[in-house]
Amino acid sequence: MPAYPVLLHTAIDARDCRGLAEFYRRLLGLRYRAGDAPPADGEVDHADWLVLVDDAGERVLAVQEKADTTPPTWPSEDVPMQLHLDFGVSGVAELERHRDRALELGARVLHDRSEDDDEPLYVLADPAGHPFCLLVQ
Repeated sequence: MPAYPVLLHTAIDARDCRGLAEFYRRLLGLRYRAGDAPPADGEVDHADWLVLVDDAGERVLAVQEKADTTPPTWPSEDVPMQLHLDFGVSGVAELERHRDRALELGARVLHDRSEDDDEPLYVLADPAGHPFCLLVQ
C-alpha cells in the first residue's frame, strides 16, 4: 500500500464536456476510457464526466460538465486562471507544430513567447477558455 495518495488525473470543468474532452483527446493523442467513447450516430450524448487515458490505459485527464462555469480571463485577473496545464515539447520546430495543431483544434493564442532564447513557449486557451502552455523543455 502506498504511503501517499496517488494522483489519478487532472479534472477540468467545461460547459461542453464532450467538446473539451475531444479537444484534449486529439491534441494529446489520448483515447477515451472504456465506456466513455462518443455515442453512435443518432444517440444522445449524456456525458457529464469523461476520462482520457494514454496507450497504457493510465488516466491522464478528466473533463466534468459544469454548465455555470466562467472561463478564465487570463492575463486579466477578473476571472483567475485557477489551474493550468503545461505540455513539454522537444524543440522550437515541435513547439510551432503543436501550436498549429492546437489552433486547428480550436485553441487560441493568449501569449507568444516563442522568441525567448531561455524558454520558448506559448500560452494558449482551450475551447472552453482554460489556459495551457506549450513549452520547450
